[in-house]
Amino acid sequence: MRNVTALEGLLIADFSRVLAGPLVSMTLADFGADVIKVEPPGGDETRDWSPPVDNEGRATFFLAVNRNKRSVELNLKDPEDLTLARELVRRADVLIENFRPGTMDRLGLGYDEMSDSNPGLVYCSISGFGSKGGAGLPGYDPLVQAMSGMMSVTGPVEGDPSKVGVALVDVIAGLNATVGVLVALEERRKSGLGQKVESNLLGSALAALENQAAAWLNTGVLPVRLGNIHPSIEPFTTFTAADGPVMICVGNEHQFRSLCEVLGEPELADDPRYADNPDRVENRVELEAELNLLFAARPVGEWVDALHEAGVPAGPVNTIEGGFAVAEELGLDPIDEIDGVRTPASPILLDRTPAETRLPPPAEDAHGEEIRDWLKSG
Repeated sequence: MRNVTALEGLLIADFSRVLAGPLVSMTLADFGADVIKVEPPGGDETRDWSPPVDNEGRATFFLAVNRNKRSVELNLKDPEDLTLARELVRRADVLIENFRPGTMDRLGLGYDEMSDSNPGLVYCSISGFGSKGGAGLPGYDPLVQAMSGMMSVTGPVEGDPSKVGVALVDVIAGLNATVGVLVALEERRKSGLGQKVESNLLGSALAALENQAAAWLNTGVLPVRLGNIHPSIEPFTTFTAADGPVMICVGNEHQFRSLCEVLGEPELADDPRYADNPDRVENRVELEAELNLLFAARPVGEWVDALHEAGVPAGPVNTIEGGFAVAEELGLDPIDEIDGVRTPASPILLDRTPAETRLPPPAEDAHGEEIRDWLKSG
């Protein structure tokens, strides 16, 4: 018997491309929404973002966020195709777009015009810098990581500012937009009316700076790069074991005492310099030097096993391969696969209406004929 999915019956008109918008539509699609991915002639530009490619020559960037969707190619500069696009929006529950602000208005697909013909429409716009003063600025993830200040607190103490190794701001903005869409859909259930949902990369990046932003907002002191060190907790960083780095996250006094016992130096927990967390932060250079000498005596795996047994948060610094291996060992089923395409599985776990993978990432215009016929049928 087929599972009933949580969002079954919702129609999503997805005009977005690259990462943030497609992540929103894929998240909704995983839970049963029918997503129609509207692509321009030539397709979503990430179809050409390679290497790497899979064994069928498909860019893995595109594969990452486009499962469970149907694809139709529409040239929005062509009057006939534009008419079909408007009909799709008229029928949709949700529209997702991440063009520069104003583009959809110029095409006659803006929120005001479309909500007149479809009052229940939830209209989700994602931009780099919002729809006001930054409307004309192109928004790419590393650019926003730089402009938001995120790079200023990322990287080694003596090195240059660094971006995160993935498009983290795109992901955060996409998740924020997803929450906004779901909130708007719940409100529509009560009022019968849709509304406009906006998410932008800069605002998402600033909100994601959380404790670092709060430090500056409330003290006026600018955070700086600390490498793997935490600005407010110690020890909460990597140490060098006999065969590589090990991550230690000591969050309370009991864990610190347990760490010292596992390392064979229980008296460190009674040293006045390390009496509590503020003392340890103040004297972190001396403490970390002592801990590194102790960690050098044994390999990472032995330390991790011993620390886990003692209740101290610790782990190896894995490659991505190692990260998936850990998740497999823990029974998290982290890999989704359909028709030979492997992607990270949805991390949102529902027990009655779980995520399902029904369709692989579509070839360009793979469902174009059936969708165009359906839209023309009235």
